Amino acid sequence: MKKVLLLLLSTTLLIMVACGSGGESESGSDDGESTSIKLAHSGSESHQYQIAAEKFKELVEEKTDGSVTIEIHGNATLGSEGEAVEQVMDGSVGMTTVAADSSFANTVEEMNVFGIPYLFENEEHVYSVLDGEIGQDLLDKTSEYDMKGLGYWEVGFRHLTNNKREINQPEDVEGLKIRVQPSDVWEEHMSALGAEPTPVDFNELYSALDQGVVDGQENPLPTIDSMKFYEVQDHVALTSHTYSPAIVVMNQGVFDGLSDEQQTAVQEAVTETTEYHRETLAEKEDEIKQKLKDNGVTITEPNREAFREATKDVKEAVSDRVPEDLINRIEEARN
Repeated sequence: MKKVLLLLLSTTLLIMVACGSGGESESGSDDGESTSIKLAHSGSESHQYQIAAEKFKELVEEKTDGSVTIEIHGNATLGSEGEAVEQVMDGSVGMTTVAADSSFANTVEEMNVFGIPYLFENEEHVYSVLDGEIGQDLLDKTSEYDMKGLGYWEVGFRHLTNNKREINQPEDVEGLKIRVQPSDVWEEHMSALGAEPTPVDFNELYSALDQGVVDGQENPLPTIDSMKFYEVQDHVALTSHTYSPAIVVMNQGVFDGLSDEQQTAVQEAVTETTEYHRETLAEKEDEIKQKLKDNGVTITEPNREAFREATKDVKEAVSDRVPEDLINRIEEARN
């Protein structure tokens, strides 16, 4: 009888451990059982994160014949971006996709490089960096924090919005309370323009804009659209001041718990999703601009060279975290 009780107790403990992990029923890929992985993000149902997550889920489940399933948790239901990163590190969430230049940069400091204004010339320059040796070197840094860097999805080139006035020159930003991401480089960026940088969690941003806690914010057009910021902002300035990649990371233990074939399928799914994501969002840009205009939003094309000059010293704010060699390598990739 005692042996039976001990066997039951051991079985119960094993089930509890498996269900408490970021991989849900991760009893292993080698014994034929299915593996469920939680993917957390902070975007809405139409946000860039969700578009990518849905495609990734489809590809993974197809490539593994359902032996690996993806459980998507959007709208910051499992916590803010910073909390999602922490949960992936401790294994309570299997994977996440977050903007590399915000909360993630507080963990992997080199990611602050994406907050340096006007470092990237255009999409071609961005993708040559992300898809090449530099991008891989940055992904490899995540291994120091019990994470597996899988790739980069799209957030996009960031633009300024506000509900006070049109922005055409840097001086038009002066005095505005602009929401910034929780990273020093962003506070320096907005301060250089004479704005009042105000940190606000992404999942609280709409209400902060609506209630006047901040006058404006900065994000790519697809984010402005999907999060409906146009409902509480009157002006969009196409500054393209930085580019934000959505880094994709998985808990290292969860990744290691997959079979070799499943690991390959997951990596392939991330890569294929990247291509799909870039193409899908590029096709939507003109449509989004028209939608903003239809909703009464004024769109301006500011003097970017003037903005570049006004923010040229911002990189000094991250000089202790971003190696000069990394910046030089990215600049050289323009050619």
